[in-house]
Amino acid sequence: MAEIKAHEFDQFVKRRAKEYRIFLIYGPDRGLVSERAGELAKMTGVDTADAFSFMRLEASDINADPGRLYDEANSTGLFGGEKLIWIKGAGADKNLSDALSGIAQNPPDNAWIIIEAGDLKKGANLRKAAEGASAAVAIPCYADDAKALNSLIDEELAASGLRITADARSLLLDSLGGDRIASRNEIRKLALYAQGDGTIEEQHILDIVGDASAISADDAVDAILKGDLPDFLHAVQKVVASKTPVFLVLQGCLRQFQMLDLMRAEMDERRVSAQDALNIHGRHLHFRRKPVIEGALRNWNAAAISTEMNRLQAAILQSRQRSSLEDTIAMQTLLATTLIAARGRSRG
Repeated sequence: MAEIKAHEFDQFVKRRAKEYRIFLIYGPDRGLVSERAGELAKMTGVDTADAFSFMRLEASDINADPGRLYDEANSTGLFGGEKLIWIKGAGADKNLSDALSGIAQNPPDNAWIIIEAGDLKKGANLRKAAEGASAAVAIPCYADDAKALNSLIDEELAASGLRITADARSLLLDSLGGDRIASRNEIRKLALYAQGDGTIEEQHILDIVGDASAISADDAVDAILKGDLPDFLHAVQKVVASKTPVFLVLQGCLRQFQMLDLMRAEMDERRVSAQDALNIHGRHLHFRRKPVIEGALRNWNAAAISTEMNRLQAAILQSRQRSSLEDTIAMQTLLATTLIAARGRSRG
């Protein structure tokens, strides 16, 4: 089974991509899916301006005529040479999955196939077809983490000859994520605005950068910890509008409670304050989130944190076992946690 982890992609394109003929790029970050498909297209060396060697199709074209993929991949271009077939808009498409499985058993020597898909669950037919074929590779594209966003910032600003202060970087990171293309465009817009200034300061960010983040998971988690139901519902609306799985908020909430558990243990065992525990274990947190975490440490004791972690873990397991109810399970669990936090805050 061939699957490339997010951090392996750059080296994969440089060193190993030519070992494969079929690429499935999928995930909730549509911008990153499109960007990585473009990088793979460049790797093939096929001229995308040449109508005789390059063909762009929609997944619906293959679903309507499954044999077309085989025919196109094995046909010879007018002037010979290699071909590139780039398929967009794939999802849970049985006909496309069957076509991919068939062609992967006897892959063409002179054709490349790139398939862009949305977020495919583990076990989805298209993923199984790509992951189970020796000539194919599956490449997941999830929202950029802090490391990936920092690399993106460094890459774009270096190209413009700009530096950025630590505080400005933290503020910029808050405005990025969720969609790679949107994030890249925001950084380029910032670089153009700051051209000639040498160093980007916080004011540059405030002046020019919008909210490029398609994921409001941190906002939702913070609202949960505060027990603020209106803020939670607003943040979840942004998550849903971005077509990001609510499950990611559930995961983020569990990670936050795991951190609270670590901090609470520090407070109870070493008799330190919430602020001291935060300084020890929360140095990586953005300064705007620290008051929320500090407040949660005062409202949640060790036993309550442990109970909530167990409930969140059970919900994650249940959502994986009953994938059709994933969003419902996540929302019910997160709403319950928000209400528990609200009761704890009112008692405090």
